[in-house]
Amino acid sequence: MPDKKTIEKARNDKREGKSASTQAGEFVRKEIEEIRRGEHGARSTKQAIAIGLSEARRAGVDLPPPKKGKVKESTRKSAEYAYAVGQGERKPKRRPKVSKAVSDVLEHEPKNTASHDALSKQAKRAASRRTPEERSAAARKAAQTKGTAGRKAAARKAADTRAHRG
Repeated sequence: MPDKKTIEKARNDKREGKSASTQAGEFVRKEIEEIRRGEHGARSTKQAIAIGLSEARRAGVDLPPPKKGKVKESTRKSAEYAYAVGQGERKPKRRPKVSKAVSDVLEHEPKNTASHDALSKQAKRAASRRTPEERSAAARKAAQTKGTAGRKAAARKAADTRAHRG
């Protein structure tokens, strides 16, 4: 179960009018940190992200499961269950043996799936599947929900980056 700090960060994002995927990003970030600290591993970067999204759904983030045909049927079912739990529509059964087995397996998975390189590759792959219009719309919404102080900080950071790379 995610910690209170992560849930609070996600609630703040919701209050600021940010999208459900941004709220879920807090849980994904937490998952990446756990892998980097060596608490457990993940078979792939996608799996690490999927674990974070599942936790977000279970914590009540309004992130509907993917549509039929978008992902594997078992993945979609799992997302549906997690979403139903988060929305209070079903009570999950406690399954300590299954939970322990999953934890044991994840402990032996690689930790480098949460490296900067691996995450960068995954982000580029995900972005390449979106159209320029979709990427542009996402950037516009991000700028809108950032607020004045956030925009100013982002502009300063971009300027610094340009100065160092120049």
